[in-house]
Amino acid sequence: MPGSTPWDSLQPVDETTGATIYYDSCAGTYHTWWDNTAYEPVSTALLLTVASVRNVQPETLDPLAECIDPDALNQIFSHWQGDKRQLGNGSISFRFADCTITVRSTGEIIVDPIETTSSCQCSKTPA
Repeated sequence: MPGSTPWDSLQPVDETTGATIYYDSCAGTYHTWWDNTAYEPVSTALLLTVASVRNVQPETLDPLAECIDPDALNQIFSHWQGDKRQLGNGSISFRFADCTITVRSTGEIIVDPIETTSSCQCSKTPA
């Protein structure tokens, strides 16, 4: 988990994705941190985390591209995490696999499981 230490309310619940997934029982959310030096891009880390939270195989999830362009997501985070780190904070939030997903410029991926049949929704916070 680069640059961050989970706060006391986070309890580790899974490590099968190669990164620890934490659960915040107060908020009902799951958290992990993507590292730009890791082998997989942020979109892959996101898919693995959501699959773990939903207790399904990643290939059974709907395509991520139906909600957000994975290549664009990877490019944004490569830019945020690159050699010339950007000042300020940014995040992208959208719904995917009955979860609200927030990916922060710090590399934190937050998965908030919700029960909804609504289609994908996206909101962006500028960096």
